[in-house]
Amino acid sequence: MTLFLIIVLLVLALLGAPLFTILAAAAALGFTQQEIDLTILGVELYRLVDTPILLALPLFTYAGYVLGEGQTSQRLVRLTRALFGWLPSGLAIVAFCTCAFFTAFTGASGATIVALGALLYPALKQAGYPDKFSLGLVTTSGSLGLLLPPSLPLILYAIIAQQLPQGSGVTIEAIFKAGLLPALLMIVLLSLYSLRITRKHTIPLQPFSKAELKLAIKEAKWEIPLPIFVLGGIYSGYFAVSEAAAVTALYVTVMAVFIQREISLARLFGIMRESMVMIGAILLILGVAMAFTNWMIDAEIPTRLFDFIKQHIDSKWTFLLLLNVFLLVLGCFLDIFSALVIMVPLLLPIAIGYGIDPIHLGIIFLANMELGYCTPPVGMNLMIASYRFKKPMTELYQTTVPFLLVLMVAVLIITYVPWLSLALL
Repeated sequence: MTLFLIIVLLVLALLGAPLFTILAAAAALGFTQQEIDLTILGVELYRLVDTPILLALPLFTYAGYVLGEGQTSQRLVRLTRALFGWLPSGLAIVAFCTCAFFTAFTGASGATIVALGALLYPALKQAGYPDKFSLGLVTTSGSLGLLLPPSLPLILYAIIAQQLPQGSGVTIEAIFKAGLLPALLMIVLLSLYSLRITRKHTIPLQPFSKAELKLAIKEAKWEIPLPIFVLGGIYSGYFAVSEAAAVTALYVTVMAVFIQREISLARLFGIMRESMVMIGAILLILGVAMAFTNWMIDAEIPTRLFDFIKQHIDSKWTFLLLLNVFLLVLGCFLDIFSALVIMVPLLLPIAIGYGIDPIHLGIIFLANMELGYCTPPVGMNLMIASYRFKKPMTELYQTTVPFLLVLMVAVLIITYVPWLSLALL
């Protein structure tokens, strides 16, 4: 009977049943087999609600939606172009930096492609960059900010890890610091690749203009303080993470509605609803996932899985290589939030067994998810870019391959040089 129910659940998952129903049913089935009262599901949901740092998720999500609705993207492009546009491959660097910043705050690489693609793609082509290079750059840059605070996947990883015995030391402050150098590495390597293209096609340089920089700073004067609230407030000890999220949400609301007047009060309520529907879905999945995780721990599934893997893989470095391959494939088929809630409870105990720091594991996990967004055949960024730019998927496969190879090099460095993730802690 149990085997039949497991098969039914797998079939329902393949047919597209909501993830939270599959996880809840699997947890209920597991607890029933262990003769544990199903009220434990309610207890797990309450335990999640009682997590103090959980408040940061909806507040940062709302702030990101507000920023995505206004004209922030245009102001960021103008500012970064004034700062870096005069450098060799300057416009490409502008694209990388702007997309990374925008994705970090909005939490969605797809939104970055839609919001910034209309600005950057024509600008790159007009500057003399090849069409395929420009298309591949915009498509892959959409996910660069996933390792930068206050990225939602970083927060979600910390929340999930803290529910596990092995991840009690994983704080949001630590995971925010851990993502900075790896994200910078990715941007630097991509910029070096872009420099090669610039020289090959003799792209003309844009002269530096002090007047344009002053105008760009004046125009973006309300966006510039945002990183100060998040990073400065948290690491100075002045704000807790949830307080920094609340201040950021209040700031962007006042900025967009009352100062810049880009969003009406009526539209603001719609944005609130849209952002809370999105975060509500994530929290529902996270709640039942915690119950599913509790059952797996009681059933000692992570321990058994580690023992099985240890019989076949002795080397920590071999395990890391196979982990990268597995996560890359996973990122092609699962969205990042589903991948986090399903796989982190399984992978974290195994990684600890191989002596891998849980914070380092989180950065490896999310770095691979960045690649998964752009990896054929079904990477999410590929589908969004195909719709946004009216290009066939096969063409996008070709344009993103060079960037994926560069990012794979970055992921391998991040994986095998833990110093990058742990140096700032």
